[in-house]
Amino acid sequence: MMQSKDPRNHESARRAAEWIRVMQSRNGGFAAFDVDNTREYLNAIPFADHGALLDPPTADVSARCAIALDRFAATNPLCGQALKRCIDYLRAQQEADGSWYGRWGTNYIYGTWSVLAALEEVGVSRDDPAVRRAVVWLQETQQSDGGWGEGNDSYLENHSARRDAVDSTAFQTAWAMLGLMAAGDVDSPVLDRAARYLLDAQCADGLWRDETFTAPGFPRVFYLKYHGYQKYFPLWALARYRKVRSASLV
Repeated sequence: MMQSKDPRNHESARRAAEWIRVMQSRNGGFAAFDVDNTREYLNAIPFADHGALLDPPTADVSARCAIALDRFAATNPLCGQALKRCIDYLRAQQEADGSWYGRWGTNYIYGTWSVLAALEEVGVSRDDPAVRRAVVWLQETQQSDGGWGEGNDSYLENHSARRDAVDSTAFQTAWAMLGLMAAGDVDSPVLDRAARYLLDAQCADGLWRDETFTAPGFPRVFYLKYHGYQKYFPLWALARYRKVRSASLV
C-alpha cells in the first residue's frame, strides 16, 4: 500500500488503525457501525426497523479493515493479531461456490472483489485455494457479452449471481475485473473480454450509464443508486488493466 511520507499523516493513519482494531467483533470480522451487534432475535420484535436492527460483521467491510490493519501489523503486534483473526474470518465466510457476500454493494460480485483486493494487499498467495475458488466463480459468472451483472434478488435466500440472469453493468464488470487482477488473473481472455465490454459501453462523453439501483440500503427492503459507481469504477478497472497487461507483455 502506498504510504504518505508526511509523518503527520502516518500518525493519523496509526490512530485510525488502532480505532479499527478495537471495533473488531468476537468472530474476527468487522461491521459498519458497531461491535458484536449480532443478536438475531431483535429482528423479530414488532417494531423492528425493516427486520434489520442489527449491524453484524460482513466480508466486504472486514476486507477493508484488513487492509488498514495490515499497514501497521509489522510494528504493532495487536494489529497483527487482529489482522490474522480477520483473515481467518474472511476464509470462514467464503461461500461454497467461491464467492463472498457483499452487504454494501450488490452483492456477491462486490463482496468477492472486496475480499480478493484485501487478500492481495495483505500478501495472501495468488495460489491460495480460497483465491483460486473465487477466480473460478468470477470466470463462470461472466456474461455472454463479456460483462458481469447481478440483481438484488441475489439477496434472497438460496440466490446468487447467475450468468445472463440480468443485464451487465459497467461498475459490476469493473468490480469483477478488479477482483481478477487482484488474484493475478491478468492474462486470461476473460479479462480481455471484460475490458472490451467496458470500452464498447463507454458513452461519447467518456463516462458510462447504468440505470440499476444496486447499492443496498437494507437488503431485501430497499436499494439506492450511487451515481459515482458508473463513472469511477470502470475507469479504475481499465487503468489497472492497461497497467497489468502492459507489464505482462514486456
